[in-house]
Amino acid sequence: MGITGPPGVGKSTLVEALGLELIARGHRVAVLAIDPSSPLTGGSILGDKTRMERLSVEPRAYVRPSPSGNFSGGVARATRATVRLVEAAGYDRVLVETVGVGQSEVAVREVVDCVLLLAQCGAGDELQGIKRGTLELADLVAVPRLDRDPGLVRETVLSLRGSLAHLSPTAPDWKTQVLACSGVTGEGISELCDRLEAFRSLGVRAARRRRQEAQALDRELDERLREAFLARPGMAEKLAAIRRRVEAGEVSLEAGLGELGL
Repeated sequence: MGITGPPGVGKSTLVEALGLELIARGHRVAVLAIDPSSPLTGGSILGDKTRMERLSVEPRAYVRPSPSGNFSGGVARATRATVRLVEAAGYDRVLVETVGVGQSEVAVREVVDCVLLLAQCGAGDELQGIKRGTLELADLVAVPRLDRDPGLVRETVLSLRGSLAHLSPTAPDWKTQVLACSGVTGEGISELCDRLEAFRSLGVRAARRRRQEAQALDRELDERLREAFLARPGMAEKLAAIRRRVEAGEVSLEAGLGELGL
């Protein structure tokens, strides 16, 4: 399951509660938490594990924070391979917590079987801000923090159900579910697990994974072509020089690409 949503919505808190519930049901749980990398320094805090104090010490859980690097879409480049690796190691439930940057987080659909969107209530035009880009990819939607303002949370649930009525279903014989829950008190977490298992029972995993392999081929081809291009003798230095000239306004973008032979 990929778990996405805006920053500050409480993804880590909900992931921990969901992981503990899955362990209580007899599963082994791996959490792959993708942390944003700084565009200036390239560094990442990687603090998700410290925010999951109970789950990180569970013997049937594995929590792995990873930097996103320069890979867009809310996940890291190696996430797909890591998912397969922890599955081979015996973890039968894998939770991928994305960076949390909004509508650009569509790449998570390419590495998971099911997408859970967390929607934050009481944030003004939050529902408008979600828009189709992310909402239409969600198989499940949860509005957390039921412990803080249950009335507002339930109002948000109703609004989201109305928005989803205008979108196409993400899978045959499935209507995207919207639930209220709290990662702090655990209210609604059991029902969320039930809905997750109901989605798994649809049998769409195999077809989605075949499509994902084809998508991965295209994405990896783009990455490797760039790496091969920059690996040519002197090309990295030439690109850096042209980038400086473009930034200084000495040459146009088109002229710079032309000097690179593109």
